[in-house]
Amino acid sequence: MKYAWIEGMSGHSVRTMCRALRVSPSGYYAWRTRKPSARRLANEQLIARMEALHRENHEAYGSERLWRALKQEGEHCGRHRVRRLRCEQGIRSRRRLRYLRTKSPYQRVPTAPNRLGWPFASPEPDHVWVADITFIPTRQGWVYLAAVLDLCSRRIVGWAMSDRADQALASDALAMALGRRCPAKGAIHHSDQGSQYTSKLYQQQLQDAGLTASMSRKGMPYDNAVMESFFASLKHELTHHQAFPDRDSARTQIFQYIEIFYNRKRLHSSLGYQSPDSFERTLTVTI
Repeated sequence: MKYAWIEGMSGHSVRTMCRALRVSPSGYYAWRTRKPSARRLANEQLIARMEALHRENHEAYGSERLWRALKQEGEHCGRHRVRRLRCEQGIRSRRRLRYLRTKSPYQRVPTAPNRLGWPFASPEPDHVWVADITFIPTRQGWVYLAAVLDLCSRRIVGWAMSDRADQALASDALAMALGRRCPAKGAIHHSDQGSQYTSKLYQQQLQDAGLTASMSRKGMPYDNAVMESFFASLKHELTHHQAFPDRDSARTQIFQYIEIFYNRKRLHSSLGYQSPDSFERTLTVTI
């Protein structure tokens, strides 16, 4: 480290700096001509791959996910080595501070009972879906995103975007999910008590599909924690770090995040560090 510091301090006398740091000038010049060790070269190659993966995955991975992603690509490295190099190179995931929002719970009886309990899980795909709506700012105005998530694989099975957060938006997301998947009769559809989900048209859409409605308690977003977690990932890893000039650019980036990154590539700790796509293929082979 001392020799590297001297190397970076051009314009000063080498002998004076060596004397101040109590190292020999001959040792410094020998260090300059010495070939890098095999370990150093290996670390440089690993760092380059880490930085590439960091960019490819929306700068979202911490040291654990980054290490597992490297292992899946055939890299032979230890988690402690990845953590150390990541720290030395200043590779940091993009995160915002989380906060808790409190409301007065248990105000009214839900429109439909809450059929989900902790821990939020499903033994098979398409037995429990959760749905919600969020908003993304652009310079042209808000873009509203409705999504339907499968609780077993954490896959986004349906989604829709619009400049209005109405019942039609929620219905479009559900229609995509029903067009892509075949939910079991009586499968649970869980949402909050927003007017989009309590509307007669949406409830009729659920009945026609043979889905059983479930709703969070009033003022309790944690009853839909899995969908809240997806929206948090979307915002922390994409939208909080983008200034979208218009709605079309936001729609394009959100589409790419959901269909190319989140469903097919993003490693989920709840799935044993697999992507939703990989997890479902594993289930198919097992079954």
